[in-house]
Amino acid sequence: MCAATFGKPVEILMVEDNPGDADLAREGLESSKIRNTLNVVGDGEEAMAFLRGTGKHAGAPRPDLILLDLNLPKKDGREVLAEIKADEDLKRIPVVILTTSQAEEDILRSYNLHANCYITKPIDLHQFIRVVKAIEDFWLTIVRLPDGARS
Repeated sequence: MCAATFGKPVEILMVEDNPGDADLAREGLESSKIRNTLNVVGDGEEAMAFLRGTGKHAGAPRPDLILLDLNLPKKDGREVLAEIKADEDLKRIPVVILTTSQAEEDILRSYNLHANCYITKPIDLHQFIRVVKAIEDFWLTIVRLPDGARS
């Protein structure tokens, strides 16, 4: 059941090293009918610290959805995805790959690592916002996640 149904905002973690893309995602989500909180981290190591609630991310909320770029500093998105899906506590959180890569190798590898979907970022600003809204509509309105995904 959607967290927003209970008045609690949906928690979204965006792992993105491009501040402009993070701002566009924020803009797209601000006009949402669903209450949400967008947390943004800029590299793969920080993403894992956020997800595990360590260091400066102690007490970080558990995300309901992760938007993950593949090309990240420190630890790339492929490594982050592999770690998330290998972790019993994190593997049920849906991970949407949102990246500039159109390489078939990246698409195949992401699905082999159990990404929930793979979206290539549009270059056009308005298209990017449309993509973010489509992600939100699908994952936060249509999809029903198991209660265990929020534990």
